[in-house]
Amino acid sequence: MDLVLNFADHYFFTPYVYPSSWPEDEPVRQIIGLLLVTNLGAAILYLLLGSLSYYFIFDHNLMKHPQFLENQVRREIKYTMSSLPWISIPTVALFFAEVRGYSKLYGNDSESPLGKGWLDLIFSSISFLLFTDMCIYWIHRFLHHKVIYKRFHKPHHVWKITTPFASHAFHPVDGFMQSLPYHIYPFLFPLHKVLYLLLYVFVNIWSISIHDGDYRVPSLLEKVINGSAHHTDHHLFFDYNYGQYFTLWDRIGGSYRHPSALEGKGPLDAVRKLIAEGKLAKSTGGHANGGSSSGKALKEE
Repeated sequence: MDLVLNFADHYFFTPYVYPSSWPEDEPVRQIIGLLLVTNLGAAILYLLLGSLSYYFIFDHNLMKHPQFLENQVRREIKYTMSSLPWISIPTVALFFAEVRGYSKLYGNDSESPLGKGWLDLIFSSISFLLFTDMCIYWIHRFLHHKVIYKRFHKPHHVWKITTPFASHAFHPVDGFMQSLPYHIYPFLFPLHKVLYLLLYVFVNIWSISIHDGDYRVPSLLEKVINGSAHHTDHHLFFDYNYGQYFTLWDRIGGSYRHPSALEGKGPLDAVRKLIAEGKLAKSTGGHANGGSSSGKALKEE
């Protein structure tokens, strides 16, 4: 994170946010800078990537589904934007520890553990995905415990039929807990600083992709990759498919469910059936307004 902070300091923050007379390693200066970078970066990534997915990937016919809420898209965005500042507070504490040199992040190939350059990056990427997938599975499953669920995780399950904007619509405690493995990894294992930033962007893209309603998965990977079809069933049926990237831990934990969408029984299939029965119009419903018109039509039926 020091790479991003130094860039922001040089081009944006000094002297507009804090005076140039402050030393670069001044803790207060670093914390202020990290708060700004984290909040702005998270909001920009969420709104930009979410919008691209919503307009170019998400099938708007899903907004006609009976369980799609009125004004849902607006509500997803509003909930996310109100949660991100709170999530950023403990996140910045971890970023601050990184900037102060307490993590195992490194910037030069000479500092890599294997000294093999690209081999190190490949190994780190694979271990990052495996480690975070394992941790998120158990954290996510813990959040479904009846004592915890209603307080922290239920707000995310309000969205039965998700859009890309539901990807970050978490209670702040829930959102931080599920992001924690990403931040813990570089304190436990060596990781190149640039790769860390790339993986951070990838994590955001993946989180959006499993909420985007695009259920296509290469047939060879259907039982390996936890894609949008798998995660849709998690939202619909609650006790299945807790994993983030892979189905491995769901299989180990006995919570794997083969996606209903891949069996012709998913949300889009339900919408097509309603259209075929004449209960829904063929034209696509609303867009950024959350499909409220289609929701009202369904109520009238």
